[in-house]
Amino acid sequence: MNNPYRDSNTTSTTVERTFSEDVDPSELVWHRDREDRLVTVLNENGTDWLVQLDNELPQPLTSIFIPKGVYHRTIKGTGDLKLKIIKYGQDILE
Repeated sequence: MNNPYRDSNTTSTTVERTFSEDVDPSELVWHRDREDRLVTVLNENGTDWLVQLDNELPQPLTSIFIPKGVYHRTIKGTGDLKLKIIKYGQDILE
């Protein structure tokens, strides 16, 4: 399975991630991560993409902290979405 995004400038704790405006929305699935993450939008003029955490309403994606193990999903907007993700620690989820 291919990821619906492209990563660049990757280190052990940070990654720049780009979702293409051409991504199929069905590929943006609910998931959880193995570490806490701080996600910040790098688009100069912002974006209309959304993020939704488990049991919450979708919210504008600007800068958000996502705790490890919390289900969440990205909701497609217009244009490419460019993110910086900072990872804090990593554990294996059961």
